Amino acid sequence: MRPRRRQTSTTLVLAIWGINAFAVLIILLVVMVYWARQSAQAASQQTPTVTLQPSLTPYPTRYDLPTVTRNPLSTEIVVQTPTPFVFSNTSRALPIGMSVSGRPIEVYTFGTGARQVMIVAGIHGGYEWNTIALADQMILYLTDHPEVVPSDVTLYILRNLNPDGDARDHGIDGRVNDHGVDLNRNFPINWSATWDRSGCFDQAPTTSGIGPGSEPETVAVMNFLIYRKIEALISYHSAALGIFPGGSPWDKESTRLAQQIADVSDYPFPPIETGCVYTGTLADYAVSRGAAAVDMELSDHLHTEFSANLRVLKVLLNFSKQE
Repeated sequence: MRPRRRQTSTTLVLAIWGINAFAVLIILLVVMVYWARQSAQAASQQTPTVTLQPSLTPYPTRYDLPTVTRNPLSTEIVVQTPTPFVFSNTSRALPIGMSVSGRPIEVYTFGTGARQVMIVAGIHGGYEWNTIALADQMILYLTDHPEVVPSDVTLYILRNLNPDGDARDHGIDGRVNDHGVDLNRNFPINWSATWDRSGCFDQAPTTSGIGPGSEPETVAVMNFLIYRKIEALISYHSAALGIFPGGSPWDKESTRLAQQIADVSDYPFPPIETGCVYTGTLADYAVSRGAAAVDMELSDHLHTEFSANLRVLKVLLNFSKQE
């Protein structure tokens, strides 16, 4: 009988130890699952998920540019390289995006008022370098004279929307971005893959992009307009044609802004019509976001006409949309 008792006791001890080992294993598994979940939650908090707009598409490395027939009546643009401005105070510069080749797109802010207005320059890069030079002059002037901005206004100046084109050439070849896209044909309002080149820029091949809003420069300013309530916007260009209100047909408030600018300057309004049909423009997109907006042409490709544009700036700063 004793051997049976010993065998039973041994079996019981082994069973108890087996149960204990199984319980310890279960506890370890529970602890491991708990810590795994805690680590996953911490990682999700540290690295937020970014959801891109569904309309955005990956940026290709090249585009097939259409050939153009040169207008025999067009003349070459004579350009000069300006002396670059050096900003002693860059604290107002807000990077809002990057160009195709990784150059920053920056906005300068003046004032803190509830009414928001905006100036955009350099959409055609080095081909219209004098618009960038004008924006630089305004930034320097407003830095020295902040009292110019009314207390109820915030002014944003995007000095150069196409830094790649500006870096490439201060002439015809500087008009497009590094994908060969005319950024003022790439906005999603009234966008078209092709357009009648009659009366339009015809001195070099351009494209409107593989789709509306396909370019990183375009996306940068679109997102800026989406997340701010811009009441009035001037998109500076050169040269000579005058002031073009946004909207098709022209938006009522944009037309009123164009007329007020014409009243204090020599820029023609209504503008000179060349027969060009403008598609996918920044002004049209800004109107779709609720702003009064104009495309405004300087008189030539050489000068900033700073004094005249200080008067234009005053109009913009005091413009208020009518309900």
